[in-house]
Amino acid sequence: MSVAPKRPKGPPLNAMRAFEAAARHVSFVAAAEELNVTPGAISQHVKALEGWAGTPLFRRNAQGVELTREGQLLIADFNEAFDRLADAARALRNLQPKAEFHIAALPAVAQLWLPKRLRRIRAQLPNINFSVTALETPPGLSRELFDLSIFFALPDGSPNQIVVCEDEITPVCAPTVLLRAQRPNGFQDVPLLHDQTWKGDWPKWLQSNGFHMRDENSGPQFSLYSLAVEEAKAGAGILMGHLCLIEDDIASGSLTAVNTQSCPTGLSLVIQLPRQSRRRPETDRVVSLLSS
Repeated sequence: MSVAPKRPKGPPLNAMRAFEAAARHVSFVAAAEELNVTPGAISQHVKALEGWAGTPLFRRNAQGVELTREGQLLIADFNEAFDRLADAARALRNLQPKAEFHIAALPAVAQLWLPKRLRRIRAQLPNINFSVTALETPPGLSRELFDLSIFFALPDGSPNQIVVCEDEITPVCAPTVLLRAQRPNGFQDVPLLHDQTWKGDWPKWLQSNGFHMRDENSGPQFSLYSLAVEEAKAGAGILMGHLCLIEDDIASGSLTAVNTQSCPTGLSLVIQLPRQSRRRPETDRVVSLLSS
């Protein structure tokens, strides 16, 4: 008679993944956003892991969570384990005979800056399938299966970051609005258009160039910068233009600068890469074509 003893089981992988993300961010909310689940799901997974271990790993309070001593002792091993798992997943994906290249980008970048460049890249690299995901915040390239990301950020001088250009802003409008906008009180008489993500654009530019307005926050608000650009082209008002995103509209004459004075936002458009060992063989070529 064969013997089939019951073997001890480890904790669920999803619970360990939830703990690792929550411990790395020291936040159930941030972990939930990364793993695309609810904070409640993260909480339940962590409770399950704490139940399996028989000890609390987090202290909960009104301000959020913090790791217990036991949780702190675990996090380094968990980080390393999931880093290695991410490496294995990338290696497995890279076995595909037809390359799948995944790009994450800020919505404005994905809609206004990237398409023209991707058309050029596809023409030169026809054997690669490109996918683009628009995200409001940069993904963690050490874990997520993106091959690169393109966002506005502070340059950090690292070899994994390619600075494309400095982010400069200046007011722009349709040619039909230009005469009204250039009058002495033009900024007061023509509606200002605002992107909800870049709420500080108008105050930053006005302060930098010594202008004053009664209400610099008045005017229509848009959840997507591309929508605000289309409204500006349609003559709805003056938009604070991020020059690297609207270069084609400026060149074609569908938008024109109201004022020749621009100002830097302090950020740059940057391409962020995974570390060298995690890059696809095609990555350097793609980056070269994107940044040229």
